[in-house]
Amino acid sequence: MNSSNQQQNPELSLFLPVLDEEDNLRPMHAKIKEALDTLGKTAEVIFVDDGSTDNSLKILKEIAAEDDRVRVISLRRNYGQTAAMSAGIDAAKGEILIPMDADLQNDPADIARLLDKLNEGYDVVSGWRKNRQDKLISRKIPSQIANKVISVIGGVPLHDYGCSLKAYRREVIQDVRLYGEMHRFIPIYASWAGARVTEIPVDHHARTMGKSKYGISRTVKVIFDLMTIKFMASYQTKPIYVFGGFGMLAFAISIISAAWAVFLKLFEDTSFILTPLPIIAVVMLAISVQFFLMGLLAELLVRTYHESQDKAIYAVREKIGFE
Repeated sequence: MNSSNQQQNPELSLFLPVLDEEDNLRPMHAKIKEALDTLGKTAEVIFVDDGSTDNSLKILKEIAAEDDRVRVISLRRNYGQTAAMSAGIDAAKGEILIPMDADLQNDPADIARLLDKLNEGYDVVSGWRKNRQDKLISRKIPSQIANKVISVIGGVPLHDYGCSLKAYRREVIQDVRLYGEMHRFIPIYASWAGARVTEIPVDHHARTMGKSKYGISRTVKVIFDLMTIKFMASYQTKPIYVFGGFGMLAFAISIISAAWAVFLKLFEDTSFILTPLPIIAVVMLAISVQFFLMGLLAELLVRTYHESQDKAIYAVREKIGFE
């Protein structure tokens, strides 16, 4: 197969979001090159520069000039990891799609093991950082709790949703639309569509260069996104169930509050004016229910807008290495 055909129809597509990783890019590319040369499969490597402010884009252009398997997508600004991964998915041409981090914490040597597991009949193989090299209190423990919660709610029992290193068959990922921090939930989307999902332990290395881009705020975003995918899975075509459920709850509380107030009036000789119960029950409940339901409704509207318009959630500044 000639070089042109290899670029048009590669067996593998690796894509790596990049944000200010100038010190890690050349070592990472060397590891990827070694792993791909060992595999002997046709491949493309797509680096998605997510608005880096250092020399990452300059180095990526140099790498692309040296290796015809490398392609570079430069986004106009920092859109976040999910949007960068979505850009990689949209650009990928391979039969198997493999996302991974560019910070040298994922090991490209594990790609072979992911592919071996796919060949057993699976559609998605997720990496599990069993011996994770991160801080215990700030990273590992919150991650373990989050993974258990996600597994229960999503119905796909994985130990490590946060591991970027995964392998997907093209047909189970090409139509997935990503928003927020939802790239970590792709195995759940795939499972809902009937894909066979499994996981294997993979190596994880401590970060030696650059700075982590993750913080506690990311955990909060993941919780909100988890609420959203649960809502989308259960009520996307029947939102009246959740709206009606909260309406009934609000109605029941209002009836109980009114009954309590009447009871106090008749049997305790307590004037309605002297108890804040009616006002608290009506006003605070109305505010909380309105805000929560408006948030969910907004999520539906955003998805309807993007998908009906076929509008991407990112804007590309330039592409290098594409025909």
